[in-house]
Amino acid sequence: MSFISYALHGNYKRYFNNLKKISQEENISYTYLKFDTVRSVIKYGVGLSDYLNYKFYIRNKEERKRYVGIKLQDKFYEKVSPSAYKNTYAIKPIFLKEFKKYTKRDFVYPKEDSLKKLEKFLSSNECFIEKPANGLGGGGVKKVYKNTIKDIEEYYNYLKQNNCFVEQLVIQHKAMSKLCKESINTIRIMTFNDHGTPLIIWAGLRVGNGINPVDNFHAGGMGCSIDLKTGKIYSNAIDKDLNEFEKHPKSGLKFIGFKIPYFEEAKELVKKACLENDKIKLVGWDVAISEEGPVIIEGNRRPGFDLIQVLSDRGRMDIVEDALSKID
Repeated sequence: MSFISYALHGNYKRYFNNLKKISQEENISYTYLKFDTVRSVIKYGVGLSDYLNYKFYIRNKEERKRYVGIKLQDKFYEKVSPSAYKNTYAIKPIFLKEFKKYTKRDFVYPKEDSLKKLEKFLSSNECFIEKPANGLGGGGVKKVYKNTIKDIEEYYNYLKQNNCFVEQLVIQHKAMSKLCKESINTIRIMTFNDHGTPLIIWAGLRVGNGINPVDNFHAGGMGCSIDLKTGKIYSNAIDKDLNEFEKHPKSGLKFIGFKIPYFEEAKELVKKACLENDKIKLVGWDVAISEEGPVIIEGNRRPGFDLIQVLSDRGRMDIVEDALSKID
């Protein structure tokens, strides 16, 4: 699939309905918006969702140039996080094995592990998480209770055939559950390995909407910005449809001023983790906060720029430029 085909791929009916709504709200010609969408895809390398999420319809030419679109991301990540080394991060069981001192939890991957190991895992985990081995955006992730499994061997074969694995459930800190108890609410911290010096580029909190069991931006979750020095949230939460929330819609807890527990420890954890692989320079770490401290859920070799740019309300080409300036 070509870049333009990929960029234009999506739910067209929903997209054009959104354009009609924007046309009325912003008093901009609907015909112009359709033309501008195609022009933006070709000229700035953005996708349909990017055009809406980044409010391209109100951005001038100079502002548009500063946005990191999907076309540029492909080239950028190939330089800072080459696909030749992707499996360590893309295949979740491999990541859990390689980064076990940071993930701090048990798992079973039936494609490589025995039925006996699954039986042992189930004997000490009444509730756990089931995931696709190489899933994206929180798709296919679900909480499973041991008492719902009638036949362990049958469940083992199901996991094996569907390339899934199971892992220990992370019990998050009580303060994080106050925000949203239905999901593990993680900190996304982007790091860069600058020739052996770990740098933290950006951090934001991802919170579930209280309906879905995951906090992913693409699964109905919302995000807010974190002050890197204080560990406090300093913005309202925003979801992918650009709905803004001063308080969590289900828990009612106010976002601005909320302090992340163990935030300094979380920063130190990802700094150490980012030095484990000198081939993958840039990583977006998803960090959960337990009562005992931070644990890494996963490392994303290609962390998206949508959450960062939506929360920043501006293009973050500065991140790309700074990272590329440090590459030999």
